[in-house]
Parts: sequence; structure tokens; C-alpha cells
Amino acid sequence: MSFWRNLNKEREAAVGCSDYDVAPPVSEAFPEEKDLDRTKSLLEELQSCGIFEDSGELQHREEVVKKLESLYKEWLKETCMSLDVPEVVTDKVGGKIFPFGSYHLGADFKGADIDILCVGPGFIERKEFFTSFYNKLKAQKEVKDLLVSHTHSLTVIKLTYDGIEMDLVYARVSRRSIPEKMDLLDDRLLKDLKPECVRSLNGYRVTEEIRQSVPDVSTFQLALRAIKLWAKRRRIYSNKLGFLGGVSWAIMVASICKMYPNASASTLVHKFFEVFSMWKWPRPVLLKTLVYLDKSFAVWNPLDNKADRAHLMPIITPAYPQQNSTFNVSRSTLGIMKEELQRGYTITEAIQEGKEKWAKLFQTSKFTDQYQHYIKLQLTSPTEEKHPEWVGLLESKIRHLVKTLERIEYISRAHVNTESLTAPPTRDGKITTSWLIGLLLDPKVYRPRAFNLYFELKPFRCHVYNLSETTNMTENGVTLSSRYILKENQTWRDPHPGNRVFRPAAPVVRPTSSAAPCGAVRPAMTGKGWPKPLALKRNQSSVPSTSRPSASASVGPQGTKRPLHQQLETSAKKKRSEGQPTHPVSSPAAERGNSGPSQSTKRVCSSEPETQSKKLRPDLVSQTLSIY
Repeated sequence: MSFWRNLNKEREAAVGCSDYDVAPPVSEAFPEEKDLDRTKSLLEELQSCGIFEDSGELQHREEVVKKLESLYKEWLKETCMSLDVPEVVTDKVGGKIFPFGSYHLGADFKGADIDILCVGPGFIERKEFFTSFYNKLKAQKEVKDLLVSHTHSLTVIKLTYDGIEMDLVYARVSRRSIPEKMDLLDDRLLKDLKPECVRSLNGYRVTEEIRQSVPDVSTFQLALRAIKLWAKRRRIYSNKLGFLGGVSWAIMVASICKMYPNASASTLVHKFFEVFSMWKWPRPVLLKTLVYLDKSFAVWNPLDNKADRAHLMPIITPAYPQQNSTFNVSRSTLGIMKEELQRGYTITEAIQEGKEKWAKLFQTSKFTDQYQHYIKLQLTSPTEEKHPEWVGLLESKIRHLVKTLERIEYISRAHVNTESLTAPPTRDGKITTSWLIGLLLDPKVYRPRAFNLYFELKPFRCHVYNLSETTNMTENGVTLSSRYILKENQTWRDPHPGNRVFRPAAPVVRPTSSAAPCGAVRPAMTGKGWPKPLALKRNQSSVPSTSRPSASASVGPQGTKRPLHQQLETSAKKKRSEGQPTHPVSSPAAERGNSGPSQSTKRVCSSEPETQSKKLRPDLVSQTLSIY
């Protein structure tokens, strides 16, 4: 709290004022010849990575956007006629779609999807868009993979139109007609709008504010493409997994462009790493001064909002109502990104001195070499039809598991790989997707003895099961399993070997009711309770209990915590005093037939509020993880 008070100690009390610092220009120097040469070599390196589309592909994407807009305008008129709207209103209803995101910024990669905002008049309800327009899209032969995705904040129509993936959101404004030229940055448009419409509008509003804030758009686009490629190669590009998404990286690059308005793209990339490798988080990154127009919409404000004060890496969107785009960042992901920013600064400093090439910056990190200990999550569906929805559901909640693991005293870091691995369907049609989580153990706390993660994983399993019961995913036979793997025993195969650019699949979650607490969840299998801790399944051989883990060279211990054995002993005593059975911990001795007392710490399962629907019964099974 003192940080925020010191940062904004002179803040005026008047509503509508805030003096959070927006970074001023640092240097207005123009590039020298060597800077232009480095920019040329940077462009050549990006071209060799195959991230740019050729002229034919660009033209095809533009044509698809125009076809979609024509289809949308046609639907608006049909809807007006079905609602018996006066003919004069129907003739002038208009309609407009606004591409946003990376496509609107001009920094999208080859094959990337297009985010589109559809704006309609106030008398056409949102439900009409997600029903009748959905049906109209379904009737088009060019449309494939059509799906309505519901999340806690937005409803999106996902589709592939003539080979181009698209995400459509809808917002209605307080007008009877939508003209061709419309200023969506006008804050007065937000008056009396529902929150879901404001969120839909802000996708475009944020993107347009970013674009207008940079002094040179073409230089910004090249620098942003370089940073996005670096982030994807280093596996730190994923908002839902606790890293940063495209909007956050764009805001960071735009802030550097404002600091160095006349710099070349290569200089901007170097300054990006120089500035943010030394940035004092949680100092926020801002493109515009925070504005508090009224109390209709919440604006990010750590002085008055306790939840905002908990944000570790605030990067604030420039459009009102300004929000933190990085609220998913955890202690582990922040530490990982700080290390990668420092690595980037070291490499770009060497590039400035002529000692390194750009290819060094864009090298893909090898996740399986970074840690000694791993957790492997596996999701198996009986058919391929509903599997993407289950993958989206689980992937959107993995960050909660990471935060649970961070709270364990002997785990310094929990690092989830941003790339999942989907195996080909089996002969009986089953399909499996896996995620790998690297664990860094704190040598000051860790002891060479067995410990058990069953009770840390149970809340996560309960939470996923709760969500499955409150969604429209009706497929049974889905299993969720987990396994501990040592570095030398893991057989993970990178789904994108080499230096390819990847784009993680977007989560598809359909909430409709309030989730029950973990203790109230019914068993996945009728007549059976939650599975008791089982002996650990190993890929190959057991590991001696005397083996001590070795920490990765790129990461280090993070603080001293109280000894492990005291907490485990206290937990076991508490269980005995409460009359609860203690579960055996898998160990080499136990695998030979001997059993010992439990050394697990049971944690309370917490669940997030969701919305209600009929209860389903997927088979979610989780194995115990015991680490030696």
C-alpha cells in the first residue's frame, strides 16, 4: 500500500483527476546509419522466420472481412423486418464491423485469426446476434467450425470463414442506425450501456488508442512483431496461462515508442529490453493518464481497490474504463518473464556491439531442460467432437493450479509450458491433450524425503469437475489424470520442433450456474468417492529417496521458509486429532510392501463463482503425485 501512496502522494481529490506518471520522451535522437543497418538485419531475420503473409494472402483476408461485413448488414435488415421496424428505419439501419487486435495494429502473423467487433443499433438485442446471426452463418458454405463460446466476461462466435479463423463479438449502441464512419473512441457512447457491450467495444477502443499513441506506426509494427516472436519462442506469450497476451505486449512496445519517438525499430527492441529489465514492478505501465469520469464503470485504482493492489505486473489499457490487462500474472510467471527480459537485454546489448546476431534472441527455449521435476496433466476425451471445449475449460484454469503450487513451502516456482501436446486419436477414437508444469524446489526447505501433492491437486480437480457440471459439455467418459516425472524420465515431444511460431488454442468455456464448494461435489463415478492416494506411476524406474534435486541454472531459490518436516508433522497430528485417516505416501519402501504415516498437507478447496445449468457427470479421475 505504501508503494502506491508514495507513487501517487500528490493525487488530487477531485473526481476525474489522477497523476499516475506516463513515461515522458527520453530521447528524440534520429537513427544513425548503423541503426538502420541493424533494422535491416532484424527485418531479414523476421522474414526468414516466415511470419509475414504475401500480398495474395493479405488480399484474401481483406476480401473475407468485406464479405463478412456484407453478410452482417444483410442480417441487420432481415432482423429489422422480423421485428416489424418501420421501413424508413430498416433502410437506414446500416451496420459496421471493426477489426481489432493484432490485425488492426498491422502486427499479425501469418495464419493468425482476426478479431472483429460487430456494432448494431440499440433495438437489436445481443441474444439475436448469437442466435439468428449464428444460424445465418451456419447456412453459409464458406463457414466451418462454427461455435458460440461463453466466458465469464464475453460471448464470442468462433468460426472459420473461407479458411480464415475469426472471433466475433457484438455490441449495441444507443442509436437507431450505424453509419459507415463512427468514432468509437467517444466515451459518450458508453453511457447507459450494459457491461458486456462495454467490454466488447473496448477490444477495438484499446487497439485504436494504442495505434494512435505511437509516433510512427510502421516502426511500431516491426518492433512489435519482433517482441511477439521473441515472447512466443521463449514460451511467455499466453494471457490465460499467467503470462502476457498480445494487448499487453503491444502496450509495452507502444510505451517505448513514446519514450524514443524517432528511434529505429532495432533501437526500440533494444530499449524495450533495457527499460523493462530494470522496471520496478508493480509500477504500472501507462499510455494515458488514468481518468475517472464517473462511477458507472470501475477503473483500475490500487489506492482504493484492494484487489488492484494485489496485481504484480500492472499494464493498463489506454481506453476508458482503463483496466489492468495482466491480472493473471502470478509470482512464478512474473519471475520467469523478468529473467527472459534480462536475457533479452543481454543479447540485444551484444547485438548493438556487433557481437551477436538477431537469431540468438529468437532461439526457442527447451522447456524439458529447464527443470528437474515436472507434473504432467493429461486430459482424455472419448471422442474428438467435444475435446476442444474440454481443453479450453482445463487450460483456462491451469493458472489456478500454478498459484496453488506456489503456496507450498518447498516449491519456489511452478512453470507451465505454454504449448500443450495433443496426440493423434487412438483406434477407439479417444484423444488426449497433455500439459507439462516444471517445478523448482527450494533447497533451503526441501529435504531428501517423500512428499505428496495429492491434497494440493485435489482442489484443482474439484474446480474443474465443478465447472464441467455447470457447463453444457454433456460428453461422458472424460478423464483428467496427473503424473510426476523426473527430467531424465520424461518423454515429452515438442509439438512445434525447431523455431516455429505457435498460437495456443483459445479457451472455450460455457458457464451457466454457481459452482458448488469442493466438499459438496458428487463423485464422478456413481457410488464411489474420490479416489484415495495411489502409489505413483512412473514412466520408467523408481527414484531413490536419497536423491536430491538439482536446481536449473537459469532459476534460483526464492526465499527461506519454515522447514518442511515441521508442517507435515503438524498436519498429520491435526488429522489424527480430528479423526481423519492419514494417507500413505508413496516411497521406495512402500512400493516394496511397507507403508508409513501420511506426510501430506491438506489444503482447503476453493472454487470460483460460475453460472448455473444442469448437472453432468463426466469421469474425472486424478492420480496422486508423490515426489522423492
